[in-house]
Amino acid sequence: MRLFRTGLGIVAAGVLIAHSAFAADPIKIGVTVAQSPPGSVSQGTQIKDAIEVAAKMINDAGGVLGRQIELVVEDTQGVPEKARAGVEKLITRDKVVAIIGEHQSSNVLAGIEVAHRYHVPYVNTNGWSDAIRDKGYAEVFNPSNYNTRVAVAVADTMKAIGAKRVVAFAENTDYGVGLAKLIGDQIKERAQGTDYKYETLDRAGKDFLPALLPLKANPPDVVIEIMLPPAAYILINQLYEQGIAPAAKTWIYDASGIADYPDFWQNVGDSAKTMLVFGLYHPKMEQPELGKKVADAYKAKTKNEPSRLLFQAADSLFIVTEAIKAANSTEPDAVIKAMEGLKWSGTRGAVTFSTEKGGYKYHQWIDIPYVTFQVTEVKQPIKDTNLVQDPGKPLDTSKLVKPR
Repeated sequence: MRLFRTGLGIVAAGVLIAHSAFAADPIKIGVTVAQSPPGSVSQGTQIKDAIEVAAKMINDAGGVLGRQIELVVEDTQGVPEKARAGVEKLITRDKVVAIIGEHQSSNVLAGIEVAHRYHVPYVNTNGWSDAIRDKGYAEVFNPSNYNTRVAVAVADTMKAIGAKRVVAFAENTDYGVGLAKLIGDQIKERAQGTDYKYETLDRAGKDFLPALLPLKANPPDVVIEIMLPPAAYILINQLYEQGIAPAAKTWIYDASGIADYPDFWQNVGDSAKTMLVFGLYHPKMEQPELGKKVADAYKAKTKNEPSRLLFQAADSLFIVTEAIKAANSTEPDAVIKAMEGLKWSGTRGAVTFSTEKGGYKYHQWIDIPYVTFQVTEVKQPIKDTNLVQDPGKPLDTSKLVKPR
């Protein structure tokens, strides 16, 4: 009898040990991001570093539901087909409970199709295309910037500086073409009397002179750049080399927000001086306490200055873990419902998601803060650039330095 009871004790102890091990299993979160060419590697690295910083902060504080966060990273190389395959692998083989990441809209658009099919939450870190929101997928949440937000900012800037003729060069992607069209719509509405046109360029191209040379004879008031590196850097340099922009007649406006990329000054020089930049972060803007803590941790880890991608990426992971905590579950329906009801102070401000269906608003953080700043010197750190528009304020034209 004693042996029998001892045997039961051994069995019971084994069950308890197995249960404890299961309860302590980490919560797996998938991360898809470019870590090798042809994708934007420096931007992918920023996102990965930022998510790792956020994961460490969460785990050091005890994790979520008593479990640690484990990141499973897939290199998508900035290629939609690889993004699609990466999300499939993360869900079916790695058994992640949510996906976060991506730098390019085309990759997000590919990845969300898989997440939607498997009904797994997907938090879009940096896909700006409104087409992502237009899908209306319940699984997809957007704490990232969106094209309509940029288009409004651009149109208001064109009106403020009195631009009468504007030409945009957009990369031939969902992001580039989508934003170029939206800018035209917003200029028509908000800056009436401004003539606007756009031209698409191959994102893999290296010679844009055939498109640029006609502007030499008839320079516009503003050239808007809507491209991502490396093509964006080539375009900016060729505009300057041809004497088109920046010039006494012509401003250059960076609608892609690339001036804070780590490799920006390695690839451009005088061509960026006096450039106006749409930005999602500036060191001189007010920032929540969580943002300051994340920035300090990021600087300690990478020795780099914080950028908008840092805060976007960190918030992406925080949002998933906050939803898991609120739901007390990792089940998709519970997490999605918790995200829809989220009211949380992130690294950039108070995050809430719209549930208004149709168009760009669905599951979008509508009131994302943005700024406009101006580069006034070559190799100028972002903290030293000229902040000409604070979040929620109009552009202060008295602070602008006119190109020569």
